[in-house]
Amino acid sequence: MSPAKRLVVVVLFDRIDLLDVTGPPEVFALLRRELEADTGYEVVLASATMDPVRTSAGVRVLPDATFEEVARRSIDTLIVPGSVEVDGAKRVRALADPVVVEWVRRLAGRTRRVASVCVGAHVLAAAGLLEGRRATTHWSTAAQLAAEHPEVEVDADPIFIRDGDIWTGAGLTACLDLSLALVADDFGEELALKVARQLVMFLKRPSGQSQFSVSLAPVSTTRRVDLLRHFITRHLAEPLTVAGLAAEAHVSERQLTRIFKSELGMTPRAYIESARVEAARNRLETTDDTLDRVATTCGFGTTDTLVRAFRRVLDTTPTAYRDRFRLTTA
Repeated sequence: MSPAKRLVVVVLFDRIDLLDVTGPPEVFALLRRELEADTGYEVVLASATMDPVRTSAGVRVLPDATFEEVARRSIDTLIVPGSVEVDGAKRVRALADPVVVEWVRRLAGRTRRVASVCVGAHVLAAAGLLEGRRATTHWSTAAQLAAEHPEVEVDADPIFIRDGDIWTGAGLTACLDLSLALVADDFGEELALKVARQLVMFLKRPSGQSQFSVSLAPVSTTRRVDLLRHFITRHLAEPLTVAGLAAEAHVSERQLTRIFKSELGMTPRAYIESARVEAARNRLETTDDTLDRVATTCGFGTTDTLVRAFRRVLDTTPTAYRDRFRLTTA
């Protein structure tokens, strides 16, 4: 092995998600095509024993080494996938095997950086690695992570978060985005974008990209709120006020705000802004409209208002967003 290669250890255990195991190594393998020298990463799949590990997809994976063996080496990056159980009511719960948690805690002490993919954040939290940190996980288990580990600042929206030497990613395909971010951190944005092209990903998504759109947000709402959401979508280009929405729903402004906070977790104004930002994202991705046109069509009024909303919601600018996600050519 070339001394320039970075050792990446992927933690294996029963019932892990298959893509969480295979996705990152595929990204790192494609990096080698873009490098002039034999550098990059050495990927090792490690488990408690050398027995085959059965993934949640039923596919068995063979470890390359045991935890004890890799614990003797200097690890550059430790990648921790996750596993879940689903009950009869289709409720998803993340698991954290105590044996795996203890090994992750030990291996983290020999690692430059640690990254979890999907619900692997629950393992990191159980190992005490997320205390006082901001982290993300798959949206379906974010509430569980926040409830079980109040010492962690859980943000269920981004596709990945970096907090110092700890990286956490959402699931499932977000493992590719996180892996590309690791490549960019080590070898630069240009090489990461070349790998993204090899993966036939349109562009490398930034960490601020949301796990889901406003229209696909995993919420259970009443018919009244559903009707209001559709009303907002149909009238984005028009003035939308709390008073006007309250009149549409035949409730007071105070009651409307209470309903939105209870069912959507945000105020009516915040929801309107999110819906407008999503509409603007779509136009930036699929049309050649000027920023003035996008701002007018989506209800922002001015380009300055559009820019401020993008910075607030996505932590980027409309121009930078279009550069990354544009799907059409002029």
